[in-house]
Amino acid sequence: MNIGEASRASGISAKMIRHYESLGLLPAVARSEAGYRQYDAATVHTLRFVRRARDLGFSLNEIETLLQLWADGSRASSDVKRIALAHVADLEQRIAQMQAMQRTLAQLAHACHGDTRPDCPILDDLAGAHGAAPAATQRRARPAVRRGG
Repeated sequence: MNIGEASRASGISAKMIRHYESLGLLPAVARSEAGYRQYDAATVHTLRFVRRARDLGFSLNEIETLLQLWADGSRASSDVKRIALAHVADLEQRIAQMQAMQRTLAQLAHACHGDTRPDCPILDDLAGAHGAAPAATQRRARPAVRRGG
C-alpha cells in the first residue's frame, strides 16, 4: 500500500510517517519502480504501535526502546514494566505541576477585580511584582499600549 493508505490505516499522517522513517523507528520501506514507498501490513502494525505509544505520551526515545523490546522475543517483561512505571512517575510529576499552575491561576483570577481599574494581580504576577523580582524591575515603565483608532 502507498503512504496515503498506510496513513489512513494507522491514523498517522504521511508527514509523520516520513519523520518516523527518517528517525529509524520503521524498518526500511520498499519502493516501487517509480520510487514510491510501499508499506506492508507489518509496517502498518508498527505504525499503530507507535501511534498508541504516542497517545500514551511516551517520548520518541522511549518508543524506540519499546519497539526494540517488542521485536525481541526473548525480552524480559520487567524491562517493559520499568519503562512504563518511569513514564507513570513522569506523568504524575507533570500532573502535579499542572495542578499547581491551575491553583495559582485560579487564585490570581479570583484576586482580579475584572473591572475598569488598571491594577491587575494577574499581570503583576506575570511581571514578577509578587515579591520575587527586584524592586528596579517592578518600577520599570509599562510598555505603551495603543488604544483606539
